[in-house]
Amino acid sequence: MTKMEPTQESGKTSIQVIERMNLLLDALAKYPDPVSLKELSQVSNLHPSTAHRILNDLVTTRFVDRVEPGTYRLGMRLLELGNVVKSRLSVREAALDFMRGLHRRTQQTINLSVRQGDEIVYIDRAFSERSGMQVVRAIGGRAPLHLTSTGKLFLSVDESKAVRAYATRTGLAGHNKNSITELSRLERELALVRTRGYARDNEELELGVRCMAAGIRDDSGKLIAGLSISAPADRLQEEWLEDLIHTANQISATLGYVGVT
Repeated sequence: MTKMEPTQESGKTSIQVIERMNLLLDALAKYPDPVSLKELSQVSNLHPSTAHRILNDLVTTRFVDRVEPGTYRLGMRLLELGNVVKSRLSVREAALDFMRGLHRRTQQTINLSVRQGDEIVYIDRAFSERSGMQVVRAIGGRAPLHLTSTGKLFLSVDESKAVRAYATRTGLAGHNKNSITELSRLERELALVRTRGYARDNEELELGVRCMAAGIRDDSGKLIAGLSISAPADRLQEEWLEDLIHTANQISATLGYVGVT
C-alpha cells in the first residue's frame, strides 16, 4: 500500500494552524502578566474552543506556560530558542547585506567597525573602485577613537570621567591640522553626537576623506558597532545621512534591538 500524498486541503489546514499559533503567541507577547483564555480569544479573534485547543498543544511543547487554570503566558522554550539564535548571530553577519545595499545606493565606501580599547577596528567593508576613493585602512585596521566618526559614537556613550581618562591615556594625538587634540573641543563634539544621534569625521583622520557614522545596538540596547560612510571630502552628501541611520537601525533590529523601527 503506497503512502498517500497530502492533499491541498490538508496543507491549507496545517498552515492555518500555524497562523493561529502565531496569533496566540503574538497576543501573549503583548501582556507582561498571565492572560486569561477569554482575553486571548478576543485579541486573536479566535473562538475560545479553538484557542484553548491550540494553547494546550503549546503548553505541552513548553512554548506557553499555564500559570493557573485558564491563564497563560509565554513559555521558557521560546527563551531557549531565542538564545540559540542570538548565539549564532554576529554583527558582521547581520550587517553585510544591509551594507551592500547602502553601498549600491551611495556608490561610496561603507565601513563596519567595533571598539577595542582605545581604538576602533574595521571588521568589514563594502566598496568598489567607482567610489573614487582609495581605501586607507584595510579590514582589521585600527584608528583612534577621537579621530573617527564611529570612535566618537563610542566615546559619546562613555561617562565624562571615562572620556577624560581616555584623553589622558592617549594624549589626544592628532594626524593632521583638522584632528581634535584638545579635551574641551572633544567634549563639545561628543555633546553634539549625543544630541544628533550620529557622528562625523571632517578630515580628522585622513585629509581629503570625510565620514559620518550611526550606531548599531544589540538586543540589550548596548552600542556594539558603528556603520559609516567614507567619501572624498567634496563628495559626501547630506542626503545619505537619513539612509545611513535607517540602515544602522535595520541592523540593530535584526540583532533584537526594539528601540528603533
